[in-house]
Amino acid sequence: MTLVATLVSNPAAPALDAALLAEARSRLTAPAAADVLAEGVAADLAVGAGLDAEAAEAALRDLVAGRPLDVFVQPRARRRKRLLIADMDSTMIQQECIDELAAELGLKDHIAAITERAMRGEIEFEPALRERVALLKGLPVDAVQTVLDSRIRLTPGARALVHTMKQHGAYCALVSGGFTLFTAPIAAQIGFDENQANRLLIQDGRLTGEVEEPILGRLAKRERLEHLVAEKGLDYAETLAVGDGANDLAMLDRAGLGVAFRAKPKVAEAADARVDHGDLTALLYLQGYRANQIAPD
Repeated sequence: MTLVATLVSNPAAPALDAALLAEARSRLTAPAAADVLAEGVAADLAVGAGLDAEAAEAALRDLVAGRPLDVFVQPRARRRKRLLIADMDSTMIQQECIDELAAELGLKDHIAAITERAMRGEIEFEPALRERVALLKGLPVDAVQTVLDSRIRLTPGARALVHTMKQHGAYCALVSGGFTLFTAPIAAQIGFDENQANRLLIQDGRLTGEVEEPILGRLAKRERLEHLVAEKGLDYAETLAVGDGANDLAMLDRAGLGVAFRAKPKVAEAADARVDHGDLTALLYLQGYRANQIAPD
């Protein structure tokens, strides 16, 4: 099995140089010089026959320790993915939507603390969601648009990731434990083919403090991945999932490549790959895309 190692830095702060790549080649006993995917940002290296994936990754992590670089080692075969399934909050966008809604009521710190515990896997997602939604009772639904306009920001690389993969034949799904009031406009803004999330109940233009059951949580995300694999006639090796919280774990585990994006420790430890420094274009470089193949962000 031929392995390829990829080093990626944030395009806003390129951190790859020729000296580091030369040392990486030496540590991997690579048979050829690095293949630069984006100058100063990303490069591939073939892994020498004497190293397995775990040893190669350990060697590179030791080399880049203290530098803002992400490392991943994988089989070269079937590296390009045909399905992307992505979390939204703190992944495709930089915020947690429910926390920003809570800010409209002066409750952001309280609700954000519950969100953090749920995303770390310290408490169960479903009851934590019900608890937080109950605190939003009476909030005018117009607050959603206010939050979208003033507080929600796309994660750098989000549009580039989705548009590039779609241009190369992939299907892209946004699956969130958040709310359709946010996923629908955000999915359209980024370019996803579909979106799935929970529904907040509304009466007389205000939130009732309830969410439609059953709640879309950890298992629902995995089930959507499984359904799309069957529907599209794909192999799991052709799928890529990305998320940051504990409710993404089942989805990340089931995908051919599960990526923890600036994730909670439990998630980063369990995923196939972790992006701690790069933006979302790192997921393209992991697939071997070159800078001149990547769509504008």
